[in-house]
Amino acid sequence: MPRKHYLNKIYLAIIVKQKTLLILSSALTFLTCGAAEITSPDGKLVVSTSVNAQGTPVYSITLNGLPVVEKSPLGIVTDFIDLSRGLREKDVKTSVVERSYDQDKIKKSHVDVKATNAMVEYEGADGKKLNVEWHVADNGVAFRYHVPRINGRGSMVVKEELSSFAFPEGTTTYLTAQSDAMIGWKRTKPSYEEYYVVDAPMEQKSQYGHGYTFPALFKTGAEGNWVLLTETGVDGYYCGSHLSDYKDGRYTIAFPMPEENNGNGLSTPGVALPGSTPWRVMAIGETLAPIVETTLPWDLVEPRYEARKARAAKGTWSWILWQDGSINYDDQVKFIDFAADMGYDNVLIDNWWDTNIGEKKMEELIKYAHSKGVNPILWHSSSGYWNDIEQGPINRMDRPIVRKKWMKWMKENGVDGVKIDFFGGDKQETMRLYEDILSDAADYGIDVVFHGCTLPRGWERMYPNFVGAEAVLASENLIFDQGFCDKEALHATLHPFIRNAAAIMEYGGSPLNKRFNRGNDGGNIRRTSDAFELATSVIFQNPVQYFALAPNNLTDAPAVAIEHLKEVPTTWDDTKYIAGTPGKYVVIARRHADTWYVAGVSNLSKSIKLELDLPMFAKGDTLQMINDDKKGEPVKSELKVKNPSKVTVMLNPASGFVLKGIVSAK
Repeated sequence: MPRKHYLNKIYLAIIVKQKTLLILSSALTFLTCGAAEITSPDGKLVVSTSVNAQGTPVYSITLNGLPVVEKSPLGIVTDFIDLSRGLREKDVKTSVVERSYDQDKIKKSHVDVKATNAMVEYEGADGKKLNVEWHVADNGVAFRYHVPRINGRGSMVVKEELSSFAFPEGTTTYLTAQSDAMIGWKRTKPSYEEYYVVDAPMEQKSQYGHGYTFPALFKTGAEGNWVLLTETGVDGYYCGSHLSDYKDGRYTIAFPMPEENNGNGLSTPGVALPGSTPWRVMAIGETLAPIVETTLPWDLVEPRYEARKARAAKGTWSWILWQDGSINYDDQVKFIDFAADMGYDNVLIDNWWDTNIGEKKMEELIKYAHSKGVNPILWHSSSGYWNDIEQGPINRMDRPIVRKKWMKWMKENGVDGVKIDFFGGDKQETMRLYEDILSDAADYGIDVVFHGCTLPRGWERMYPNFVGAEAVLASENLIFDQGFCDKEALHATLHPFIRNAAAIMEYGGSPLNKRFNRGNDGGNIRRTSDAFELATSVIFQNPVQYFALAPNNLTDAPAVAIEHLKEVPTTWDDTKYIAGTPGKYVVIARRHADTWYVAGVSNLSKSIKLELDLPMFAKGDTLQMINDDKKGEPVKSELKVKNPSKVTVMLNPASGFVLKGIVSAK
């Protein structure tokens, strides 16, 4: 076939369907036969597709003409046909997509989506057909595979996914390792609870030799662009994936280890045909703003069912400081009263309540909580055959008949939600369990928080009653490990750029105890200031927050700290990156209604003076400020905004600040 060049722009019909505007436009340029460029609406991001000599689809990405991802293979290998070679590009269909959606559980309550969509169709001998769908926005790129029925086959097992990511030479990484399976406490790993390795070379091997969990952050080559790599749209029709170790100049998509789920279930996903894979997502920016502010994980999915609006909430949680011994009737009354004193909506009652309190007494306790205006959240194990957990309730959430029985009991007794812990890995059957739990809970009006779990992958929008997930080395480790306390500031300056940038994160933080035990007089020592902990209540984003507080804080914590934690919201209408570098310091702004909160924390060894540009405010606006005095105690003061919209703050080691102000009428 002769080589053809199409340099003219293509303008076709406008199609309006289901509130989505599809404009067939100039976003696609054909370069040669079997090669095309897909361009973002602003023209800065360009995806180039082609087919190599082996008939393997490849792609590359540039930002402002500079390489972000170099030529990287695409394709899948199934149990009956190899869709990674012997292909040629048949056709490309492109459109500009404009739509909007509302979602009150993520960084922004209203999101406007504009992107170039392209379907690249490949075919080959023996009936080979593979479509790659591209979504190219101004601040990110995503792709997924579509496979039709081939030679009458109605299903496939994906044996291998060649999706790969070749970053430019000199790229550095911010990654957390994929753990061995069936190790750790009660054989509960992998649980997305490993330490990050910061600013490391690509060639550095992962801790366990299994690659890295999503999300993964990269600073690319000499140009220093940023890429946050993750996936979205994962449900019971696919497994959860992760990144391989760096090999042959690139990272690839890796599937769960066979040992996960105690060895039960396939580690390769089965897909009904025609069928699709999840989206592989890259938030991309010259600065860190597109990383922190990205909404790509939710832009690409849709709600899977109708449900009542999930409840945003703050709550108390006895276990985080008082541990297992506090799961008794009298101590839970104390934390219910504490929640009422704080004006909180919820109390989280953790493991062992089924035996230490019992079903009948729990019904009494729930009634008492309701009399105080507090709604209980009850802990459960995910149960099943994939770990050695003894903490009850067990064997209630893994099977539909039993699960529905107990969800009916919770609904009848006015239980607000459920926290489910200790899952078994990322195999397809585990993804199906997550989905089944969420669906059943929605039928009974119950919200769901996952703990000891996988990364949420677009679930905030897909499942309306999903309100939180741990999937991070979270606050419980403060009481377990002094080393974790020593690194708390490091972790807090990483999560806004990585874990919490890709999904909501139930961290359970903001402790005000100086020591991590029941009496605030022993155990591990907190290394951060109170102002630091108050700042994380804004920086860490999750619609339901269980703070690491205890009743003693009403008398032994500074009044300014208690006041802040009483009033700080848990849902946000907008989010802005202000300043910072992963692992060093971070300043984030979030808006709730007409009030902006600007919060910063530091992991630096020296104090720094920051001149912050805050365009949401105007000259002369007065902001309330909480920071540390010379003794390290939190104090409230006022701060005036300078012309045009700048303020100057000092950020001290292991410390932080919170600014609060009403949106200026401009």
